[in-house]
Amino acid sequence: MSGPPLPPSSFAAVKPIYFFDEADGSNRALLGGKGAGLAEMTRLGLPVPPGFIITTDICEKFYEAGRRLPDGLMDEVRKSIKKLEAATGKKFGDPANPLLVSVRSGAAVSMPGMMDTILNLGLNDQVVEGLARQTGDPRFAWDAYRRFIQMFGKIVLGVDDRQFDKVMSAEKDLGDKEALRRLAASFRALCAGTGKKFPDDPYDQLKLAIDAVFRSWMGKRAVEYRRQYGITPDMANGTAVTVVAMVFGNMGRDSATGVVFTRDPETGAKRLYGDYLVNAQGEDVVSGRANPSHIDQMPSELPDVYRQLQQVCEKLENHFRECQDVEFTVEKGRLYILQTRTAKMSALASVKTSVDMYHEGLINKTEALKRIDPEGLEQLLYPRIGSQVKMKPVATGVAASPGAASGVAVFDVARAEALGRRGQKVILVREDTKPDDVPAFFQSVGILTTRGGKTSHAAVVARGMGKPCIVGCSQIEIDQESCSFSVGGRVVASEGQKITIDGSTGRIYVGEVPTVESEITSEFKEMLQWASEMKAIRIRANSDTPESATLARKYGAEGIGLCRTERMFNQHDRIAIFVRMIMAESEEERRKALAELEMLQRSDFKAILREMQGLPVTIRLLDPPLHEFLPKEEELMMQIFELKSSGGPKSEAEMLRREKMLRRVHELSEINPMLGHRGVRVGITSPEIYEMQIRAICEAAAELAKEGVKAEPQIMVPQVGIVNELVHVRHLFESVKREVEHRHKIKLKITFGSMIEVVRSCLVADEIAHVVDFLSFGTNDLTQATFSFSREDAEGKFLPAYLEKGIVQANPFQTIDQKGVGRLMKMTIEAARKVKKDMEIGICGEHGGDPKSIEFCSAAGLNYVSASSHRIPIAILAAAQSAIRSSRDSKLSRFLSD
Repeated sequence: MSGPPLPPSSFAAVKPIYFFDEADGSNRALLGGKGAGLAEMTRLGLPVPPGFIITTDICEKFYEAGRRLPDGLMDEVRKSIKKLEAATGKKFGDPANPLLVSVRSGAAVSMPGMMDTILNLGLNDQVVEGLARQTGDPRFAWDAYRRFIQMFGKIVLGVDDRQFDKVMSAEKDLGDKEALRRLAASFRALCAGTGKKFPDDPYDQLKLAIDAVFRSWMGKRAVEYRRQYGITPDMANGTAVTVVAMVFGNMGRDSATGVVFTRDPETGAKRLYGDYLVNAQGEDVVSGRANPSHIDQMPSELPDVYRQLQQVCEKLENHFRECQDVEFTVEKGRLYILQTRTAKMSALASVKTSVDMYHEGLINKTEALKRIDPEGLEQLLYPRIGSQVKMKPVATGVAASPGAASGVAVFDVARAEALGRRGQKVILVREDTKPDDVPAFFQSVGILTTRGGKTSHAAVVARGMGKPCIVGCSQIEIDQESCSFSVGGRVVASEGQKITIDGSTGRIYVGEVPTVESEITSEFKEMLQWASEMKAIRIRANSDTPESATLARKYGAEGIGLCRTERMFNQHDRIAIFVRMIMAESEEERRKALAELEMLQRSDFKAILREMQGLPVTIRLLDPPLHEFLPKEEELMMQIFELKSSGGPKSEAEMLRREKMLRRVHELSEINPMLGHRGVRVGITSPEIYEMQIRAICEAAAELAKEGVKAEPQIMVPQVGIVNELVHVRHLFESVKREVEHRHKIKLKITFGSMIEVVRSCLVADEIAHVVDFLSFGTNDLTQATFSFSREDAEGKFLPAYLEKGIVQANPFQTIDQKGVGRLMKMTIEAARKVKKDMEIGICGEHGGDPKSIEFCSAAGLNYVSASSHRIPIAILAAAQSAIRSSRDSKLSRFLSD
């Protein structure tokens, strides 16, 4: 939707407008989600107000013409309004019997609150008087008019919404028609202040509103939402516009408006869940500016309506076979359904609902797995505040999106966005939120509002993002000037102060509160079991400790694909020994330190191998350069300076020790350490280090075998680029292994492999395959080498700009770059398997937990991917979904070839 504008085009080749009763509700691409839902509900015989849809084709033509409505469109719109007048018995712009309409957006992919809506369109100074006479309710008429002027003024004329709020706050009694009349006049005056005339002709209003909805497709919040959620043009290439006859929830105590979910979107429980407001319009509920009633109160307040609503919800869920998010209005006791769409749910609810619907016979296992977002599962694995925490919450609001988060309180949207981009953990604190605030949501770890209910904007968006959120916390009073909030008149938190929110309970704490791991539900376990049975690639864990290995097993890992031995050296009781080894001036001293480390590493390996119960455990030999284990040069120089200043014999001795260490740091320092003396290069120049590690692994396996415990260690060599490097280390491995086998009189099952993370190793994979039993791609370093990017510098300096400008479509350190890195991987796989057709090949970079990367790896023929322990469930589900797609594609291919 860019490039030079074309002349406004007609649409002879396409039908521009469909009424609900003639449209195909399955065609979301053409009608948008909202229009398709209204068409389908009309077909089902549900109570839907009449209306029509201007298709997404017209949105494309709007942008092709340089953001101008196509010629002839408004003629078609006028014809459609005449048809709508006939259906309702009302007249557009006629004070005697006025037809009012809503103008709303709707893309093929749901984007809640990201585009614009205008209600009560068709009112002017004359029509509002007629509406007052016709209904006998002047207060209702003027309330509808002031709402229309405010929406139209903000969306079409660009009036700052805060100006309307300021004027409205000066009126004390909004139940008084004269106060509402004054508000309408004041609002029109604000609009006049823009230099643009507020249109009185309803058709002019309608034309400008349609134009504004189309423009909102490329508005900042909509563009940011699509970018963050990966909504590409082939998924949604424009918005439709729905024009619907207005029904009014603000016509008295027998009228209402609300949003209801057919199941609880937080827990997945099979019960109606939502909010409603009596004598209000829909914007009051979703904006969060009023505190609504929970749907459970409706049976006592509007019992007949509640029974109808239950029946409608059941019919919708059985038809769409998914939990529905339903918008409704009650006008004078009569129920109308204004929208239905697939509900945005928490991961917990998504899993429970999918499993429950399978058991209810609505869907099969494949469909259940397909509809769960793998990335969303991380919500279930987030920490929560444990029951043992004794801290008292300072306030409690409405729990709107589960999980706990700590961060600094920030009250300004722009400041929250800026701090979040700089890596600060931010809790966004607001009275209420608007769609314009979404960019700050993405940069915050949690959201807290003082107004709104569980279906308010903040709640729905945060739940979709998987971020903890609390809404409707009326105990809190926000002072925007001092950037603080108070409870009971006492200031409890100011800007920059740490707070903690628990989106599962609604509790707010001052300070950082300790958290505990979440529990796994029975539905989660069942879903993982289905996924494990369906996937075509094995899932291993990146794990360096017995605790992490335990967690990996709990989540269903089929082994460990990467155990980083250097992390064991960094533990506080080992680093001093390792430093002593580096500082040793003789081989005897060095071997003495290594002997101590061998005992510790043997213990570590035994614990991890024991935990994995015979599953493969790939142990990477030392990878980082040795200088990383020594203090930094600047730190040592400062210590030496301080010791010289203090004097004394003890200081003198310590100073000499530090000076010696500084000399060693200088000896080991490198211009480019990541391409320098590390990995296998250290293993060759200091073979006693690798010898110690190999012996520790062999001894651990031997001791476990004697105890009757199965163990399957795999020794992996990092940073290999030359086959003779591997030959050298393989000889060392075989020598140590034979020695341990001879001493213990046992045959060990230990395999030997190479990481593939140096580009040259991809090019000589056939040579390498002759020397090893397995290969594992280190995709983090391979990506750095392929792009010639330093990951830390790239992600901190220029990759965000590359993503924003579309130079790259995804961060290559999160999702495998298939054209470059992926091509090298395929070359390697093909070359290695020509030498050994059953060669085991996997990946052990962080890409192993990324769903898109897992799909690529599965299609490329890898045996396994390895991910961090917390991402094992994500990897399992992504692998299952990949297998489902692959099966579907192969069936389609066979069908097309027959």
